[in-house]
Amino acid sequence: MALAGAMSAMSFRPLDAAKSSTVGALAGSAEQAPLFPQAPLTPQLFALLPTGSIKASGWLLRQLQIQASGLGGHLDEFWPIVGPDSGWSGGKGESWEDGPYFLDGLVPLAWQLDSPQLKAKAMRFINWTLDHPWENGMFGPRSNDDWWPRMVMLKVLTQYHELTVDPRVMPLMTRYFHYQLQAMPARPLRDWGRMRWQDELVSVLWLYQHTHDPKLLELAQLLKQQGYDWQGDFARFRFTQKVDADALRKQAGGTDAFMEDIGLQVHGVNNAQALKASPVWSVVSGNATDRDAIHHQLLMLDTYHGLPNGMFSADEHLAGRSPSQGTELCTVVETMFSLELALAITGDAALGDRLERIAFNALPAALTDDMWTHQYNQQPNQVECSLHRQPWTTDGPESNLFGLEPNFRCCTANFHQGWPKFANSLWMATADQGLAAMSYAPCMVKTVVRDVPVVVEQVSDYPFRQTVTITIKPQRALAFPLRLRMPAWSQDTHITVNGKSIKAADGFTTIERTWAPGDVVEVRFNAGVKIEQGYSGALSFSRGALVYVLPIKENWVIWRKRGPTNDWQVYPGSRWNLGIEPDVPVVVSEHPIGEKPFAGVTPAVQLALQGRYVPAWKAEEGNAEPVPAKVEPSNDEPVQAITLVPYAGAKLRITAFPSLS
Repeated sequence: MALAGAMSAMSFRPLDAAKSSTVGALAGSAEQAPLFPQAPLTPQLFALLPTGSIKASGWLLRQLQIQASGLGGHLDEFWPIVGPDSGWSGGKGESWEDGPYFLDGLVPLAWQLDSPQLKAKAMRFINWTLDHPWENGMFGPRSNDDWWPRMVMLKVLTQYHELTVDPRVMPLMTRYFHYQLQAMPARPLRDWGRMRWQDELVSVLWLYQHTHDPKLLELAQLLKQQGYDWQGDFARFRFTQKVDADALRKQAGGTDAFMEDIGLQVHGVNNAQALKASPVWSVVSGNATDRDAIHHQLLMLDTYHGLPNGMFSADEHLAGRSPSQGTELCTVVETMFSLELALAITGDAALGDRLERIAFNALPAALTDDMWTHQYNQQPNQVECSLHRQPWTTDGPESNLFGLEPNFRCCTANFHQGWPKFANSLWMATADQGLAAMSYAPCMVKTVVRDVPVVVEQVSDYPFRQTVTITIKPQRALAFPLRLRMPAWSQDTHITVNGKSIKAADGFTTIERTWAPGDVVEVRFNAGVKIEQGYSGALSFSRGALVYVLPIKENWVIWRKRGPTNDWQVYPGSRWNLGIEPDVPVVVSEHPIGEKPFAGVTPAVQLALQGRYVPAWKAEEGNAEPVPAKVEPSNDEPVQAITLVPYAGAKLRITAFPSLS
């Protein structure tokens, strides 16, 4: 959809970049070598390249530009939460998590696009934060001293330093961490900070690798000691059904107690951020069990709450496997960030498969195609977006509306990190001084390999197409290993270097050679249509990294005006209650990729197959009933020819179909 904000987006006046002196002085930095953990920290197989090393191109660049033209580039101009009165820029307005959340996506987006206007917006917050530390080492708004929002702002500052090498960043972080080490014994982590301690640990280890300050390792131990034990929680995983919030409240002793303890354990965003806890801690502990614990976490979430789009249900607490349950957009982007870090630390290619499935399906599905509105909750089986309290665990009736801040405002500020951080994680450095393609999307990499500048250009329409062309351009001929992640769904992957075939391996294919400027690697994946069985035996269809769905005709109705955008309800205009035979033949057709890559009006790939209507499967309270395990198709109607499209292009859709077996 391109409905929500096109009518007025062009009326905004960009900020004057000249008003921020820092923007001009710190427009960029020379290529930096990636940082790998050194003793006493534990080595890891891969390392993220410094933020700014990778620039999106092709369809991914268009996606970032759409974000900048939508809420990502204009939110501060009309949404007071991150407007001029934000506590994170010296005002008396909102002073908790929303300002840092917004910056966590705005900073990488601004430098990805090299936009003076967006950089100026970011610098309003960053300059104030860096120039107004507290006397005791604390930083940020003085109206609260909560550890949690500072954890987010620290992630912002690490990215900003990698982009600019601003000399103010590390001294501020050092003073703050020293202060925190002294203060936390008397004022320990609580609620959100206790659950999300691992997000601060990422920043602590980042600074340690730059300064080797031993106090930072003391702080790492203290964070682990006071933080919630996610690894132990999943080792004895208790939440195997859709959360009954009322029962858990009684068990906890009331609503307040529920949100101080057990309610936080089953909170979707907390679980998404927790996926990084054990891998990141393993860098300190050196324990392989810690490093690999993410696989058990994902297994538990998949087994009891998994959905066909690669996510787990959480609306806003864990909600079981029915594809009519929802997933919060914050949960989507935080899961992506956890997987990006875990992929570097563990080197497990399967985490890359998961990351792509979420990035190419769940992320764009929760946004209109122009990125002027978003959903709080998305559903794989989403047949209506309207004001209903069902089937959510604890969320309100606005939950699956498309709008400015449906249900709660956190996702309005936080969703912006999804695409820019994904772009910044496409390539990584390897521990044996090489480079690795971790996810596939068009981009250009500028980095240093074995002290030699190297440019890598990746041209592709993946995931809509199956071919990736990689051109290696070292400043001079250079020997180093090149690793290519091999998606598990690709059979008989074909790889050539300068036209000569290379045998593909499982997990990662490693090519060891001396690379001359202009060497070309071509990878041709082989993605067949895969029919997966899920909840109640329901059938879902995927091909490569894309999930496919039945699009339902959409009737968009403005519910209320929200400045330059709107809140929308969406009603179905076509039948959707179809069942499909498990052995149904499927025909694939490819079509041009539109300017909005995931737009439903220009689907780049379609699947043609047949199904039959199932009259007993109906909607209740605007939601598809859970997929029935036993179905009877209509004998009064003929077999229906149906067309499936990529998941994100259909804002009303059926992803999981009753099996007619």
